[in-house]
Amino acid sequence: MVELLQGGAYLLHGSEIIVDNADAAAAIKAKTGKEVNKEEAAQNTMAYGILKSHNTSDNMDKLKIRFDKLTSHDITFVGIIQTARASGLTKFPMPYVLTNCHNSLCAVGGTINEDDHMFGLTCAKKYGGVYVPPHQAVIHQYAREMLAGGGRMILGSDSHTRYGALGTMAMGEGGPELVKQLLNQTYDINMPGVVGVYLKGAPVKGVGPQDVALAIIGAVFANGYVKNKVMEFVGPGVSSLSADFRIGIDVMTTETTCLSSIWRTDEEIKEFYEIHGRAEDYAELNPGEVAYYDGMIVVDLSKVRPMIAMPFHPSNTYTIEELNANLMDILDETEKRALVSLDGAVDFHLKDKVVDGKFMVDQGIIAGCAGGGFENVCAAADILKGSYIGSDGFTLSVYPASMPVYMELIKNGCAATILETGAVMKTAFCGPCFGAGDTPANNAFSIRHSTRNFPNREGSKLQNGQISSVALMDARSIAATAANKGVLTPATDFDGEIGRYKYHFDANIYANRVFDSKGVADPDVEIQFGPNIKDWPAMGALPEHLVLRVVSEIHDPVTTTDELIPSGETSSYRSNPLGLAEFTLSRKDPAYVGLAKDIQKAEKARMAGENPETAHADVKPVLHTIQNTFADAKAANTGFGSTIFAVKPGDGSAREQAASCQKVLGGWANIANEYATKRYRSNLINWGMLPFLIEEGELPFKNLDYLFIPGIKKAVEDKAEVIKAYVVDKEQENLKEFELKLGELTDEERQIILKGCLINYNRV
Repeated sequence: MVELLQGGAYLLHGSEIIVDNADAAAAIKAKTGKEVNKEEAAQNTMAYGILKSHNTSDNMDKLKIRFDKLTSHDITFVGIIQTARASGLTKFPMPYVLTNCHNSLCAVGGTINEDDHMFGLTCAKKYGGVYVPPHQAVIHQYAREMLAGGGRMILGSDSHTRYGALGTMAMGEGGPELVKQLLNQTYDINMPGVVGVYLKGAPVKGVGPQDVALAIIGAVFANGYVKNKVMEFVGPGVSSLSADFRIGIDVMTTETTCLSSIWRTDEEIKEFYEIHGRAEDYAELNPGEVAYYDGMIVVDLSKVRPMIAMPFHPSNTYTIEELNANLMDILDETEKRALVSLDGAVDFHLKDKVVDGKFMVDQGIIAGCAGGGFENVCAAADILKGSYIGSDGFTLSVYPASMPVYMELIKNGCAATILETGAVMKTAFCGPCFGAGDTPANNAFSIRHSTRNFPNREGSKLQNGQISSVALMDARSIAATAANKGVLTPATDFDGEIGRYKYHFDANIYANRVFDSKGVADPDVEIQFGPNIKDWPAMGALPEHLVLRVVSEIHDPVTTTDELIPSGETSSYRSNPLGLAEFTLSRKDPAYVGLAKDIQKAEKARMAGENPETAHADVKPVLHTIQNTFADAKAANTGFGSTIFAVKPGDGSAREQAASCQKVLGGWANIANEYATKRYRSNLINWGMLPFLIEEGELPFKNLDYLFIPGIKKAVEDKAEVIKAYVVDKEQENLKEFELKLGELTDEERQIILKGCLINYNRV
């Protein structure tokens, strides 16, 4: 089904793989009559060409990228624009689309959500942007329909910003990276590795894009095969897939921890642009005659079978057939894994879902940028036709990804077919993907064609003893399960016909409702603020020395951004930095906020010119211990704040709030063995936090210890590779030395850290 080649590989004429070994050069010369140079062949990837055309530096090893377009949704755009305004924004320098698909339900926090929407509309008018009202489209569907273009690059403040199937290299990053683009700065990265994804064969009936995506994720996530690399989809199997099918695979590449994705394009993609009235935006993309890849994933589409990603990660994959054949063993294994994810906070069990040897599901959801595409919903309708979901506990909700998609489903009868079954059709909304819609009952099991199944993504609250869980599946198998009244069923068991429906895009739906400034700013427009939209609090520059208190110690193999700052009901407070910060680590370590705010008292006093020793009882004995060795460390030149340790933090969402909330509460650093994603590390840096690395093994400190980092400002300035730090034992009055590293930082990143945050860096 999925094979990972060890080492690099060459691709000849887009169709033949030659493994990079001692015989590779001779084999290529025999077939092409040309000498091969690995460095030159690496420049023949589609990814290299697109990156080169967007690089503003003269060094292809150190890229400085300017994107063509930007996109954000209503969890992120308020913070981004507020940050940019504080940094001197006067006009959006490129097309910037503000969609409203996360905080669409105005049921939490009074007027908060709609206040954010009106803020977005007035900012689009004032600064020259595009505003997509609630329920019109989820962020990524609108971008596919209206923004993507062959050879372009798009930056979005959502981790699933992926439009590679349409020939657009797109990246999801934290908000500060969009702020940089708005301020005419660049996205700075080393030239990423490029991994080929070679598709061959064609999917069998009943297999959908989520099945292929989960098969790939299951093969590459744990081993980091594509981490921070570009996935480039090539091979003859690409042509066996429709545009919608490719899009459905592509959007899920985020869950591999890759940086971005790109696909070769053909007549299918050309037709997509024509259907959407943008034929001029199509570009044919193919790798060069001989292209070199840093790795190669070979996927035989004909061997892929309906998949399921069990709780609580998209990489926890099995075929549905395998799960049903080994039901109790796999459920037992899943329950044991959950003990790690949930810290034993609740009694989580799945084996009681087995009735008469069959696994019973409580809820089905087909939604969002992954599941709500036209073909997915049409296929689900064909499988459901003539069935009904029953009048027991099982429910099914379907969210088309945009209003144009919904309209076409009404016109072709698929919406009626779905409604006849007892299922519910809803408008475009991302809620089921992040825990703000269709929350199931306690201990319920939900199958979803959405993007993630992390803990709490279905809305449960561990601190209240509430737990349910999500498994990821394709819309086709969700429909087959619904038709079987909740008995877990692969779509390959369906023996009827699954048609291919013609799609017609109605551009008038957007023309009549979406505000598009056409890039013309109106500086006279007054921004409409709500009472919950707050400015960022003042943040100080990096001091000469640092005293950090460890206020959370997390030893899970991976810590997600959902665990650092929960999604769901907290999203209504995303425009209020101090209000949102109260939720930081609330579902992982409820003591964190109080401990962080406690030591922050000392730093607030120092920044106000007061004596921090009077603000916190520990400051005086800690400083006294430090001064026995470092006499120059005074209250005036030593910063006080918090840090957390996590083994591998930052998997999942691009949300900058996972870092900014720590900063707002006085965080100065994270300490980790490694960072799960580039975007989380970038978020830390952009909020002026030190992304410390420590070697794996027994930690030299424990939770609630004080750490002293002398000369940290000079160490950052001098690009020190190793930074000496000390555990402060104020009782024994001694220091225990250990080492930290910062990893590679650009000159700009160092300046941001020294200034204290991106806002300070840009503020005149």
